Amino acid sequence: MSVDSWRLRIQHKSGFEYAGQVSSSYNEARMWPRNEARQAVLDARVEVWPPARTYRYEDYWGTVVTAFDVHAKHAELTVTATSTVETLPPGDLLDAGEGSTWEALERAESVDRWYELRLPTQRTGLDEELAGIVADIRAAHATPHAAALAVCEFVRGEVTYQPGATGVQSDALHAWAQRKGVCQDISHLTVGMLREMGLPARYVSGYLHPKPSAGIGESVVGQSHAWVEWWVGRWTAFDPTNGCPVGERHVVVGRGREYGDVPPLKGVYAGPKSTGQVVEVTITRLR
Repeated sequence: MSVDSWRLRIQHKSGFEYAGQVSSSYNEARMWPRNEARQAVLDARVEVWPPARTYRYEDYWGTVVTAFDVHAKHAELTVTATSTVETLPPGDLLDAGEGSTWEALERAESVDRWYELRLPTQRTGLDEELAGIVADIRAAHATPHAAALAVCEFVRGEVTYQPGATGVQSDALHAWAQRKGVCQDISHLTVGMLREMGLPARYVSGYLHPKPSAGIGESVVGQSHAWVEWWVGRWTAFDPTNGCPVGERHVVVGRGREYGDVPPLKGVYAGPKSTGQVVEVTITRLR
């Protein structure tokens, strides 16, 4: 990693509380950062309480999954993921006029290769109004990359980021109708518009250090975060919530079609109803 890199320690604690004793549960956690070109995982572990044996695998989309079963009776379940990751600045960014042409994206080989990432999903589907806006944005830009950047600018200008405005089950249309949402909603809307335009697009989950001028050794309340990537001859990452390329403050955990492919923690269990979910993220810049 270069001298411009950041080193981040992330602790992500998540879990469920129940109205009584649960007899057994079967769970998947997607809280283990990715090793890839712009980030290196120096250390990572996932701990479970009540104690359980865990095993890891990569899912269909390439996200690391920590799976585990708990068969001891428990009234709450806690998963704590701790990782140290070195990240890089955005680096070699495409200019608006660079990347694939519209014609290249419409060729059969491109459509077939990225078929699943061009289709709408439950959370990214659009209505006629949005489809019309997408058509206008596409017509106004000579290249797919320029149009994609324009979509990000449009969504950020129209939808206000407001924590607590929606829940994990919300979708792009809900956020559009109320013109507010969280990073998940803004990313779903952006992904939906990119796909409507004919671009393969991915939903990315991870973490964001909230302070661009973070002090070394200072622990802050961080956040699970979401952003987008689109294909224009290569994958390009952008954070539409913050209106910036993905850089040293971002840590990738998973990718998929939408949130449903990358939830940090999900599972099934036998017992009384869940009374709530606890989520805490702490991020410390080490370098």
